[in-house]
Amino acid sequence: MDEEYNLTYITLGGHVDVDKFGYLYFMIVFIIYVLILCSNSVIVYLIWIHQDLHEPMYIFIASLLLNSVLFSTNIYPKLLIDFLSEKQIISYEACLLQFFMFYALNGSEFMLLAVMAYDRYVSICKPLHYPTIMTKKMVSILLAVAWFVPICELVALTSLNANKKLCSFTLKEMFCNNSIYKLHCVLSQAITVYGLCVFTNVVVLPTVFILYTYAKIFVITYRSSKEVRKKAAQTCLPHLLVLINYSFFTTYNVIIVRVESDVSKTARLILTLQLILYHPLFNPIIYGLKMKEISKHLKTLLCQVKKN
Repeated sequence: MDEEYNLTYITLGGHVDVDKFGYLYFMIVFIIYVLILCSNSVIVYLIWIHQDLHEPMYIFIASLLLNSVLFSTNIYPKLLIDFLSEKQIISYEACLLQFFMFYALNGSEFMLLAVMAYDRYVSICKPLHYPTIMTKKMVSILLAVAWFVPICELVALTSLNANKKLCSFTLKEMFCNNSIYKLHCVLSQAITVYGLCVFTNVVVLPTVFILYTYAKIFVITYRSSKEVRKKAAQTCLPHLLVLINYSFFTTYNVIIVRVESDVSKTARLILTLQLILYHPLFNPIIYGLKMKEISKHLKTLLCQVKKN
């Protein structure tokens, strides 16, 4: 491998026995990718076509599911190509783009969950003021903030990484995440500090806000009628389940990159596959089954499909 090639391409060393099981990996991941696209798209489609679902809560759910589709599309096509390739490589520029999309969409997930928590707080705790607070303009502003704040912060972080000199050209992962820092000749303190600031802004603060908001909701509804408590549980529980699931996802991603010798290559492969397979399928299942109005329309759609 000549010098020019080394300077241009990164080897993705997280793959295991691709030469033996590449076609099997391809079929499994392809089927799951199709399931992710279909399950998320169906819920978004239902929200789009049904007028009674054109409320802020459902618009935020559709945005969250769309975020999952984008997240999966950032990872899966490249994985599918690698499973059928002799060499699992990626240009450093494409690696930086995948890194940028991975963490920008990851941050948007937490920001969207924070927006949904605020929406539930206003709906349950200030129902009389809800129509005047959660207007179409406010919904648009909240969605713009949820997507563009992580994007802007990750653009700066990715630019800092792009200017670093590389001394290593192999990642122990199947896709580009913050393990790209290990490719740098010198670990930059500026990148580390800025990365922690981004993590705080798009993960820690939204999570604290979500927990604080739901705590207030539960305190207020505890003193209310049984019907109010039931409504709060029906609308808040799915969001909390998604938050817990995604928090485990993010914690794993942060930890596994830091662990080098304690985790075997096969174990790392299994854990990484669970990371990228489980979460994008989790959201549509939770919202399709737990959200009463969505579940109703989903059952109607399935009945129509069976009849045809």
